[in-house]
Amino acid sequence: MLVLEEEQLKNKYLKQIFQYIQDGIIIMNHNREILMMNPSAKRLTGWKMGERVPYCSFCEKRKKSPGEQTCYLIERNEVPYFLSKMPTYHGSKIDVEMSTALIYTDSKTKEQEFLLVLRDQTLQLREEEARVSKFIIKKLIEAKEEEHKRLAQELHDGVGQSLFTISVALQAVEAYVKEHEKLHIYIEEVRNELEKVMNDIKSYSYQLRPHSLDQLGITPTLSTLVDSVQKVHSEISISLDADFRERCHPSVEINIYRVVQEALHNIVKYAKASKVIIRLEKKEEYLTLYIEDNGIGFNLQEVKKVGLGLKHMEERITLLGGSFNIISAHSQGTKIKISVPNWKDDYQ
Repeated sequence: MLVLEEEQLKNKYLKQIFQYIQDGIIIMNHNREILMMNPSAKRLTGWKMGERVPYCSFCEKRKKSPGEQTCYLIERNEVPYFLSKMPTYHGSKIDVEMSTALIYTDSKTKEQEFLLVLRDQTLQLREEEARVSKFIIKKLIEAKEEEHKRLAQELHDGVGQSLFTISVALQAVEAYVKEHEKLHIYIEEVRNELEKVMNDIKSYSYQLRPHSLDQLGITPTLSTLVDSVQKVHSEISISLDADFRERCHPSVEINIYRVVQEALHNIVKYAKASKVIIRLEKKEEYLTLYIEDNGIGFNLQEVKKVGLGLKHMEERITLLGGSFNIISAHSQGTKIKISVPNWKDDYQ
C-alpha cells in the first residue's frame, strides 16, 4: 500500500513538472510524429498533436552519409545537446537548445519513441546582445575620456605654454615702447586679449578633463567644480559634503564627476533653484552620491523621452554596475541618488 501511494505521489509530481516546466517537452515516434507535448512546447512552437516535428536548420543543411538519419541528435546519440534554429508553425525560426533521448523501444515492432526537449534561447541571446552593447558603450566612453585627457594635456602644456611665452614677450616689448603712447596702448590691448584667450584655454582644458582629478581625486575636484559654478551663479547656494579623502578607481572618479557636472548644468539651465546640496558618502562597499535642489522640478517621464542628459548620466552609472534613482515633480525640486559598488577595486 505504501509503495502504491509513493508511486501515485511520484506520478503527481511528474505531471506537475510536465505541465509547468518552462522547457518544451515533446514525445515523438521514429517518424517524428508528435505523440505528446507539454504546454510550453505548444507555446514555443505552435505545433499540434499528430503533426511531424520539422528538422532544425542545422539538420536540414548538414551533409549525410548514405542511410544516415537526418536528425543529428538521434544519429549521434552521444551528443547531449546543441544549439540551432527550429521552424515554428507561423514560418519563422526560433533559437533553441535541443536535446533528445531514446525512451522506449517496442520489443516486437522495434518502433522507437524519443524525448525531445527544447529550451528557448531568445532571451539569453538578447541578454548577450545587451551585454556586448554595454561593453561597447563602456569602451567608447573610456576612449572618449582618454581623448579628453590627451586634449586637455595638449591645451595646457602645449598651446597654454606657448601663449604664456608670447605674453611674457609682449610684456618685455611694452617696457621698450612706453614713450610711444599709441603703440603702448595697442600692445596692452593685445596682451589683455591674449590673457583672455589663455583663460579660455585653461577653462576648456578643465572642462575636457580636470587635472586635479588624476592628481588629487574626486573630492577636491568636485570642490573646485562647485566653486567655479558658484562664482558664475552667485544666486544659487551650492553646498558640497564629502566625508572621505580616499582615492577611487579612475573610472568611478571620472563618471561621478561627469554626473555631478551634468546635474549642475541642468540645475543652472532649467531648475531655477536657489539651493543645491551635494553629498558624497562611503557606505560599506558602496559609494553613494546625493544631489538635491529646490527648483521647479519636472515630469520625469516627459523629460526621459526627449532629454539625453539624464540618459547619459544613468548610462555612466549603469556601466559601473551601480544604481541611478531620480525623483522629481513640478514645484517639488529634484533628488538624485546614485550608488556605485566596488568603487575602490583595482585602484593603484
